[in-house]
Amino acid sequence: MSEPPPPSSSAMDPYDFLKIKLNPDGNSLTRNYVVPTVPPSATTPSSEPALSKDIPLNPTTNTSLRLFLPNPPPPSAAKLPLIIYFHGGGFILYHPSSLIFHRSCAALAASLPAIIASVDYRLCPEHRLPAAYHDALEALHWAQAQAQAQAQSDPWLRDYVDFSKTFLMGSSAGGNIAFFTALNSLSLSLSPLKILGVIMNIPYFSGVHRSDSELRLVDDRILPLPANDLMWSLSLPEGADRDHVYCNPTAVDNEHGDAIGRLPPCFINGYGGDPLVDKQKELVKILEARGVRVDARFVEDGFHAVELFDQAKAFALGQNIKNFILSITSQSSM
Repeated sequence: MSEPPPPSSSAMDPYDFLKIKLNPDGNSLTRNYVVPTVPPSATTPSSEPALSKDIPLNPTTNTSLRLFLPNPPPPSAAKLPLIIYFHGGGFILYHPSSLIFHRSCAALAASLPAIIASVDYRLCPEHRLPAAYHDALEALHWAQAQAQAQAQSDPWLRDYVDFSKTFLMGSSAGGNIAFFTALNSLSLSLSPLKILGVIMNIPYFSGVHRSDSELRLVDDRILPLPANDLMWSLSLPEGADRDHVYCNPTAVDNEHGDAIGRLPPCFINGYGGDPLVDKQKELVKILEARGVRVDARFVEDGFHAVELFDQAKAFALGQNIKNFILSITSQSSM
């Protein structure tokens, strides 16, 4: 996949940049996707790194999951961690079937190895936040139900998943969803499911006050400031600004500080060329100040979602995630 061309200036049209159009009702988008979607590959030849299949989550809200199983599958006695994954796209774009996320989940499932359940959550502005957070919690309850009905559950889950080794993971907006899902799960009884860690790749946060990295990278070719602002305006509850608790880490700390301190270990990955990097580092400081174990990996080279374009960066990210999971599970078979 090639990188998009740089925007011409900070005065660029964010709708055109994002290939979206606000419909006359003011509450829905026409999305002109440039990233194709791909079907699952449950019976695909061995050239695929992982097999995949789609299963419903909530027919009422039309949500679903795409499961990824390493190919070839491991011996059934070798139970693997479960990663509940949330894709990126500024809360307004993409699905688990989008080629970039399908490929990255398949590669990650094979390399860790792990079973990945990629959540097709509802998109904004048709379903503004916290709808995606609600869908994420439904995914947790789905996983809990599968764990409780181990003998009758899906054969992939029955034969290969250790539900006591579950991780939440997301990229960009998905990293934001993974964070709030972990936070919201603290008040739930999910046994026998156990969330051991939260993996946030380039998590999506901002604020009304411009960070230095946002100002330095106002014309970023991946996430220019006008596009970033538009995605937040389409995603946050009506009337909210970017200092809302869903967006600004400081607001989260002010409102949920005690709960933050009860989060499991967190992995956060970021790049110096990402306009969001300052807010990501702010989140790291907040977590550490609350006593959370944090494995933070920031490198100066790279940009927002570089791992979707650069195989070396994707490999490095996968290795760091693998080491993080290993450090928690001490699972030698990985």
